[in-house]
Amino acid sequence: MRVVAHVDMDAFFASVEEKMNPRLAGHPLAVGGDLKRRGVVSSANYEARKFGVRAGMPNAEAVRLCPDLTLVEGNPQKYVHVSLQILEILKNFTPIVEPFSIDEAFLDLTGAPRLLQGTARSKGLNADAGTRAGAGPLAPDDLLEAAIPIARAIQRAIHRRTDLTATIGMGPNKYIAKMASGVEKPRGLTPLTQESYRRYFWPRDVKELWGIGEKTRVALEKLGITTVGQLAHFPKEFLTYHFGLNGDHMRNAALGEDEGEVVPYYRGVPVKSMGHEFTLSHDIDSRERIGAHLLRLSDMVGRRMRQDGYLGRIVAVKLRDSNFRTTIRQRALPYLMNDESLIHKTSSALLDENWNGRPLRLIGVSVSGLVASGNAEQPSLFDTDERRRKMIEAVDSLRDRFGDTALVRAGAIE
Repeated sequence: MRVVAHVDMDAFFASVEEKMNPRLAGHPLAVGGDLKRRGVVSSANYEARKFGVRAGMPNAEAVRLCPDLTLVEGNPQKYVHVSLQILEILKNFTPIVEPFSIDEAFLDLTGAPRLLQGTARSKGLNADAGTRAGAGPLAPDDLLEAAIPIARAIQRAIHRRTDLTATIGMGPNKYIAKMASGVEKPRGLTPLTQESYRRYFWPRDVKELWGIGEKTRVALEKLGITTVGQLAHFPKEFLTYHFGLNGDHMRNAALGEDEGEVVPYYRGVPVKSMGHEFTLSHDIDSRERIGAHLLRLSDMVGRRMRQDGYLGRIVAVKLRDSNFRTTIRQRALPYLMNDESLIHKTSSALLDENWNGRPLRLIGVSVSGLVASGNAEQPSLFDTDERRRKMIEAVDSLRDRFGDTALVRAGAIE
């Protein structure tokens, strides 16, 4: 049995801005992208959320919903600094801390000294042995109850150090802990066993499951699945037939089953993909201009992969039109690579096959299926084109010395 906690900072970016400028506190506030461009909301405080302002919403729409909204341009350096402070706090409770994003982390509290002692002992539990004295193994309820004071202590420690608040969900695995942290916000603390998870979520709409978006919800509805409980009881082979491996993942999520371990920060979390995207200053429908942006983005992705020592084989493009419809398409290559020319060639083909000509407001390029370049061969044109390999190395060297804008590929939009 395990006790996993999911720590989720409340309105993190907006809360950091309020801390830096107390005059913003108590008023509707949203943190957005570049205010000179058509950015989107990254975070909104709870005063703004009362008006319907949400993350992912265009800045202009947020201001329309809340005319008194203060819109602040985000500053990633500030948020990373505070995030690292929070990581140091969490490490005081257990070394098994997995940063999940800049404002979220999983903690495995199973072996934490505060769980093995203190509250558990005061309740007549032999926590060191994982049993109730003379009564066999601890029940999940006992273990979670013993962890509640630890979670409260984590919330207090974060508030003392950063003046920010956090919501915590707890469960026997990462998925249940993540879902539990969304039950009550802000400043919430929700422990769920697998049984109580099912009791709470099975009657609810399937879209409430973490990882199920609108398109998947519609696809499930066509199969007659509208609630989490219906998904949990749907025949596994039919889900696999319609959704492939994702069908298994969705069913496990509905059942509250997750065997994934909490990966400690010192072991690192494997990088799954690398990409860049760009919100255009105005909608464009010119294939030439869109292609120029694809070229620049492909160049950025390839260089980043080489800098960080990765090869990949799955290229994807992301297109968002003026009506905010988002299309993501990908293609697997037969070999590993980190060459921006191949990334651009593949992303251009995906664009031509999937773009319907509607004006676009956002373009993105990414590569997934990554492996460390030191652990894999690259059976691409590099094996036969020594001249091109040396040219790329020379360009990277110049950019390392003089900056990424020192050399820009012809036809790319800077």
